Amino acid sequence: MLLEINPQNPQPRLIARVVEVLESGGVVAYPTDTLYGLGCDIHNKKALKRLHQIKGQPESKPFSFICPDLSDLSRYALVTNYAYKTLKRLLPGPYTFVLTGSREVPGMMLTRRKTAGIRVPGHPIPLAIVQALGRPLASATATDPDGHEYLHAWEIDEAMGKQLDLVIDGGPVPGQPSSVISLVDDQPEIIREGAGPVEEFRL
Repeated sequence: MLLEINPQNPQPRLIARVVEVLESGGVVAYPTDTLYGLGCDIHNKKALKRLHQIKGQPESKPFSFICPDLSDLSRYALVTNYAYKTLKRLLPGPYTFVLTGSREVPGMMLTRRKTAGIRVPGHPIPLAIVQALGRPLASATATDPDGHEYLHAWEIDEAMGKQLDLVIDGGPVPGQPSSVISLVDDQPEIIREGAGPVEEFRL
């Protein structure tokens, strides 16, 4: 089902509907400042398993997740002084930062190295969702089986609507993935160069 939400000023009553779907174990599609994402409550194992099935990837490959702000992010990751200064400067924005996960992060969301990819996107809709939900939102890129990224909600609804509980239409997205930067052990490493500038992290 398509649900149109204002991308600049998300309507609280519509965000509440999204939260109801997520709390009942639903999987939704939503816009970000980079691409459309697929997500669910990271504390719902059944929903996470569904998301893995929809994406066609093994459960051993964890998703990144979205936090509403820096203070919330520090609940789910070990944030050093260097990492904090970096995150404060660049977030919200088109980055995914890889950090060592805290005990708050479910095992399914951690790599073997106990790291997690965390986002605070510069887009009002996902931020409003996680603020209202009170927990992070799993984040996987909405793509077709060939890896083509969907830039419009109607494309996702036509191709994947039957697999999802809700498709949020927040208008078109920029179409470039987030830059992925590891800050583990204060050793910055560029994992993927995307929408966010990465020059400062080059050795």
